[in-house]
Amino acid sequence: MNRRAALAGLIALPAGLTAAGLAGAAFAAPLSAADKALVDKATAYLQGLTSARGRFIQTDPRGSQTQGDFYLQRPGKARFAYDAPASKLLVSDGRFVSEADTRLKTVNRYPLGQTPLALFLAQDVRLDKGVVISRVSRLDGGFSLTMSDGRKQTRGSLTMNFSDSPVGLMGWVVTTVQGSTRVRLTSLERVGGLDAKLFATPFPPARTTGRP
Repeated sequence: MNRRAALAGLIALPAGLTAAGLAGAAFAAPLSAADKALVDKATAYLQGLTSARGRFIQTDPRGSQTQGDFYLQRPGKARFAYDAPASKLLVSDGRFVSEADTRLKTVNRYPLGQTPLALFLAQDVRLDKGVVISRVSRLDGGFSLTMSDGRKQTRGSLTMNFSDSPVGLMGWVVTTVQGSTRVRLTSLERVGGLDAKLFATPFPPARTTGRP
């Protein structure tokens, strides 16, 4: 499985769409009161999601699918483990996101703040003022928020999909010039706490890109 295809939906997002705030985001056009209420609802939900686990299915731009287990522990920690035959593992320890190949026993690291995982894992869920919420859409039983880089330094967008009653994260879509990568959460369970070992980097990193 191609590394970029496997991980694009989790870390390969333009830098403008990283640790920032729904509460402080700019808007491509004035939002209605109802749209703003949905933005506030999504913000409150993400802020309250402290520990969770579940399953995901990821579809790359070519239509190939992979799936696996995920674990979230805010602030800062996450684990995405892809099912065999994939050998990819993504772990955030609070400072770095480590991209591991469990078969080759190699690891590359990226500062958490330079990845879209920072959106889910921040102490205070926010999008910075360089991010534009370009669209609020109603879905069957839910809604979506589409965000882009307001500074126009990068191309691409992130669409987060939520259920409405009750509010819940259903997944997200990362769109770049290479196409769209979709991540659908097939289950999400809030938990009281998770084993710290889940968020440990499995091997010494071969390469670190950037600083936290």
